[in-house]
Amino acid sequence: MNLSNLKPAEGSVKNQGKRVGRGQGSGKGGTATRGHKGAKSRSGYSKKLGFEGGQMPLQRRVPKFGFKNINRVEYQGVNLDTLQELVDNKKIKDAVDFQTLVDLGLAGKNELVKILGRGELKSKLTVTAHKFTASAKAAIEAAGGEAVTL
Repeated sequence: MNLSNLKPAEGSVKNQGKRVGRGQGSGKGGTATRGHKGAKSRSGYSKKLGFEGGQMPLQRRVPKFGFKNINRVEYQGVNLDTLQELVDNKKIKDAVDFQTLVDLGLAGKNELVKILGRGELKSKLTVTAHKFTASAKAAIEAAGGEAVTL
């Protein structure tokens, strides 16, 4: 090794890129690659999100329709066949409450739970939830269980 074959460690030196605005002799002086006039040539320019050069932006071109009810209450649905499957897999015994459903990943801790009536329930369960459909409530009670509304 001697001075003629020394070079910096791999990845330690980055190319600096073009140095603009350093006089006419550099070839990148004058407008410093910004072109003449217009917003983009000025300092402090920043393009607004969705700006399309003055053309009507897509977000304003497409038609708007419908509305979202701000008072709507969303429920996470859990069907009877899901509950029966949990009993078959010995995940639950005789009672199902909200915390159990959260622990099993069937609902989030900030969600409201509604028990729906798909499938059939063979085991006697005490089910605690925020809401029940009429058919689900009837099926739980027919199996000898109890539907408790939170």
